[in-house]
Amino acid sequence: MSEHSLDARRLLCPLPVIRTQDRVKQLAIGDVLTVICTDPGVMQDIPAWCRINGHAILQTQSDEYEYRITLKVGD
Repeated sequence: MSEHSLDARRLLCPLPVIRTQDRVKQLAIGDVLTVICTDPGVMQDIPAWCRINGHAILQTQSDEYEYRITLKVGD
């Protein structure tokens, strides 16, 4: 298992989801990816994409300006 991060700040929907999808394709099953965004829509969009594609959300965090979603790559 490896940990990775993706900077998707200053990108608007649907780009954070597309970038997440592209990055996950490069990872192995069981790898962990933290996506850092500024678009609040990702808090619904990325978990929905993960449910559809078999990935697990491990953690979501938000503060005033940034949103972080940590996911585990599924098969």
